[in-house]
Amino acid sequence: MNVDQDVLQDLAPTGVLRAAINYGNPVLAQRGADGQPGGVSTALATALAAELGVAIEFVTFDAAGKVFAALPEACWDLAFLAIEPVRAEEIEFSHPYVIIEGTYLVRENSPFHSVAELDRKGLRLAVGKGAAYDLFLSRTLSEAELVRAPTSAAAVDWFVEQQLDAAAGVRQPLEGFARANPGYRVLDDSFTEIRQAMAVPKGRLAGARFIRTFLNEKIRSGFVAEQLRQSGQQDVRVGPEVA
Repeated sequence: MNVDQDVLQDLAPTGVLRAAINYGNPVLAQRGADGQPGGVSTALATALAAELGVAIEFVTFDAAGKVFAALPEACWDLAFLAIEPVRAEEIEFSHPYVIIEGTYLVRENSPFHSVAELDRKGLRLAVGKGAAYDLFLSRTLSEAELVRAPTSAAAVDWFVEQQLDAAAGVRQPLEGFARANPGYRVLDDSFTEIRQAMAVPKGRLAGARFIRTFLNEKIRSGFVAEQLRQSGQQDVRVGPEVA
């Protein structure tokens, strides 16, 4: 495929597509038995590199907030992050390729059964620092206190160890924890839909247009749905195509 030079300059300025992979969201990325990244975000990055005709290099992180914080270091050209206003000031986003729910993990005997009940004075809620749901809850909570752990996985540990009132996070990994650890449950409703998108640094407009077209084709062809299925994440919603 013949790719315009301005697209290559935006997406692979070093001659290699450097893709940030966030292990903090296991819906999108998982570390394989060989230590290499897998999952839908990894598959999309690999397919994009092939379309560009360049090699790929994975730059891995354990939290989305750390991916965003690394932006000034210019160590990645492509990332997979939830669309958030704070991030959009410095990042060009595609449309979402996956839509997931943000909700709470609580103890089985907790009196709380809906997300709205957890915004009360005196309640302390664990959250991964800089995660999409941290940014959302920071804007929307008026009474409860957020206790920020370094990563989303650590937020669950802090919730348990510090006897906090709930842990905020992505529904699927929270439900996995509850299944593996009797005495915990996940609330049925959610406080937000988290729209996961492909992203490039602000101002790389040719690259941003290219990935939007690329992603539309990958959604339309069923590639995204198939990669989610192969990684055991078929119970999440694929984002819609855009005009």
